[in-house]
Amino acid sequence: MKEGLQLQLQTLPSDPGVYRYYDKNGKLLYVGKAKNLKKRVLSYFNKNQVGARTRIMISKIERLETTVVNSEYDALLLENNLIKEHQPFYNVMLKDDKSYPYIVIKNEHFPRIFLTRNKIKDGSEYFGPYAKVRPAKVLLDTIKHIYKIRSCNLNLSPEKIAEGKYKRCLEYHIKNCEAPCEMFENEQEYDLKVDAVRGIIKGDFKKATNYLEIQMQKFASNLEFENAQNIKERLETLENYRSKHTVVNPNIDDVDVFGMTSDESAAYVNYFKIRNGNIIQSFTTEIKKILEESDEDIMEEALIEIRQKFESTSKEILLPFHLSVEIPNVKIYVPKVGDKKRILELSEKNAKEYRIEKLKQVQIVDPERHTNRIMAEMQKLLRMPAEPRHIEGFDNSNIQGTNPVGACVVFRDGKPSKKDYRIFHIKTVEGPNDFASMEEVIYRRYKRMLDEDESLPQLILIDGGKGQLSSAVKSLKLLGLYGKITIIGIAKRLEEIFFPEDPIPLYLDKSSETLKILQRVRDESHRFGVKHHRTRRKNSTIKSELEEIPGVGEKTIELLLNKLKSVKRVKESNIETLEEILGKVKAKVVWGFFNGN
Repeated sequence: MKEGLQLQLQTLPSDPGVYRYYDKNGKLLYVGKAKNLKKRVLSYFNKNQVGARTRIMISKIERLETTVVNSEYDALLLENNLIKEHQPFYNVMLKDDKSYPYIVIKNEHFPRIFLTRNKIKDGSEYFGPYAKVRPAKVLLDTIKHIYKIRSCNLNLSPEKIAEGKYKRCLEYHIKNCEAPCEMFENEQEYDLKVDAVRGIIKGDFKKATNYLEIQMQKFASNLEFENAQNIKERLETLENYRSKHTVVNPNIDDVDVFGMTSDESAAYVNYFKIRNGNIIQSFTTEIKKILEESDEDIMEEALIEIRQKFESTSKEILLPFHLSVEIPNVKIYVPKVGDKKRILELSEKNAKEYRIEKLKQVQIVDPERHTNRIMAEMQKLLRMPAEPRHIEGFDNSNIQGTNPVGACVVFRDGKPSKKDYRIFHIKTVEGPNDFASMEEVIYRRYKRMLDEDESLPQLILIDGGKGQLSSAVKSLKLLGLYGKITIIGIAKRLEEIFFPEDPIPLYLDKSSETLKILQRVRDESHRFGVKHHRTRRKNSTIKSELEEIPGVGEKTIELLLNKLKSVKRVKESNIETLEEILGKVKAKVVWGFFNGN
C-alpha cells in the first residue's frame, strides 16, 4: 500500500460522510457514503471481506478524499450528486437520460391541459414525470372525454374576449369544447372542471365525481334529460377508469413503493407512486452491478435517485427489507401483512417480470452473456468452487430388474451435447436394485474417464434422492474423486436438491434458471434411459421367440433380423426366401417351426 494512502487511512474520522478514491492520474474511481467513514473505508483494505472486482479497484487507488456531513442521509444525498456529476467508473448508476413527459395545467385564463417534455418555470402546474407515455395519454384521453377542455392556443384574457376577436371553431361544433372564446362558458365554471381534473391526475376522484353529479342533477331538474344522460355516461367512464387503477385500499394515500429482484450481474428496481389507492406512476429500471454491491446498497442509491427523478415528496415508503439510512420526516416500512404487503408484492412482481423480459432480450442479442450469467448463478446457488460448464446427469431404467440400463447425458454451457451421451448395460447387479446399479454406472463412467485422461465434469446430477446420491458418492470415493467434483441429487416430487452429508435439502425458486437447467438434465437422462431400456426390452422379446426354434443359435437369429428386420416377416417368409439367407437345412427348420411341419 502507498505510504501516503496508509497515513490517510490511519487518520480517518469516524463521522458520517462521503469518501472518494482517485487513481495515479487524478481520475475519480469511486464515490461512496458511510455512517462511519473510518470503519467503512478500512473494510475495503481487508482482503477477506472484499471480492475480486473490488480488489482490482483497490489496486488502482493512489489517494482518497473525504467529506464529513451531519447524517447518513446527508451523505447519501451528497454521494448521489457526486455520482451524477462525475460518473465514476466503479459506481452503479441509473443510466437513463430520457426526458420523461409531464401533464401540464397551464398558468393562463381558461387553462389548457396537455402533455409536454419541456418544463418551463412560468407558474404552470406539472404532474409527473411519467415513465411511459401511453398511461399519460390514456389519462388525458379519459379527461378530454369527460370534460370539455379547450385545445387551442388563443390568449383568452377577458380583454381579448371582450374585443370579440375570436369565433367558435370546429371543436365547439363536434362538442369537444364549450367555446369560452365567445363566453359561452365563464371562467368560474371552467376552473371547477380544471380543479376536478387536477384531482383525477393526483388520483383523487372525489371532486371529479361530485362535479359531474351536481351537473347531472342540474340538467335533470331542468328536464334536460339528454344532457343528464350524457353526464351519466361520463360518470361511468370515470368510474371505469378509477376501477382499473384502484389496486389497494383507497385509504393508502401518498405512498412510495419500491420492489426489487437481483442476480449476479444486475438489480431490477420497480417504483410505484400511490395516491388514494391508485398507482398514478410506475417505473422499472435495471442497475448493473460493478463491484460486489449488496441489495441494500443498490436500494439506497435507487431510492434517492428515483424519488428525485419523479419529484416525490411522499412521507411514507414501503420497502422489501430494512435500510440502515434514515430519511428526515419520512417513515420507511417493511410490511408483513395486509394491503400494503400486497402492493409491495405487486411491485416486486413487476421487477421480476422486467428482469425476465430483459434476460430474454439478452438471450437473443448476446447469448454468450446470457450463458455466463446463468453459469455464475448456478455456481453461487449450488455452492460450487467453479462454474458448471460441463454437467453430467445419470438415471437408471428397468422393469422389475429386467433389461436394466444406466443413462449418462452431458450438458455443456447449459445445452445438451448428444454426441457425448452414453448408455451402460448393468452387469454386476441382479434384480431391481437402483442403488447398486447407480454405484456401478458411476464407477464405470469415471474409471474410464480417468484411464483415458478425459476432462471431468464440474457437476454430477443424480436423478433421485439421498439413497441414489449416497451410492454415487461411494463410487467417487473409491476413485478418489469425492470432493473434486460437485455431486447433487434431485428428487422429482418436490424438486428437492440434495447434497452429500447434508440432511436438509435445498429448495430453489420454481422460476429459477438454475432449477430449470437441473430439471432439463434430469428429464433428458430419464428420457434417454427409458428409450434405450425399451429398445433393449423389445430386442430381448424378439430374440426370445426365435430362440425357441430348435437348432437356431444367436448368429442365425442376428442374420435373420438383419435381413428381414422383424419376427413377423420371418414368420411370413416362404421357404425360398429363407433358403437364400440360411441355406436349405436351417431354412427348413425355421419354416417348419412357424408352419407346423
